[in-house]
Amino acid sequence: MLIPKYTKYKKAQKGFLPKGVSIRCNQLNFGNYGIKALEAGKLTSRQIESARRAISRKTKRTGKIWIRVFPDIPVSSKPAEVRMGKGKGANEFWISKIKAGRILFEMSNISMIDAINAYHYASSKLPIATKFVYK
Repeated sequence: MLIPKYTKYKKAQKGFLPKGVSIRCNQLNFGNYGIKALEAGKLTSRQIESARRAISRKTKRTGKIWIRVFPDIPVSSKPAEVRMGKGKGANEFWISKIKAGRILFEMSNISMIDAINAYHYASSKLPIATKFVYK
C-alpha cells in the first residue's frame, strides 16, 4: 500500500473535496492509455492498490503501469465505544483527494483490447466514475 515516508505533521484536518476540474495531471504524459476521473472524490491507498493489482492481473503483467495519484492525507479515527475527549484518534488510513478530469493510471506496451479490459476491471474497484482515455 502507498503511504508517505515522511510528513511534516502527523495528523491533518478533514478539509473539503476539491471543486472544478483538474488543471494539472489531466493529460497522458507517460503511457498510451489511461484512466481518467469524471468526478471529484477521495481514493484510499487500499483502493489505489486494488485497482493497480486489477490492471496488472488483466494485462498479464506485461507492459508498464504508472500510478499518477498518491495518498498523502492521513485520516484519523477513534476506536469504537470510546468516550469523547482524550485527544484526536490515531491515523487509520491515507487518502488522496481527486478533482474531476485527473489521470489516475497510465498504461503502455499493451494492446488496446487488453487496456480496455483492464480499465473495466479496475474501474469497478474505484468509488468514483472514470473513463478510458488514449493517445
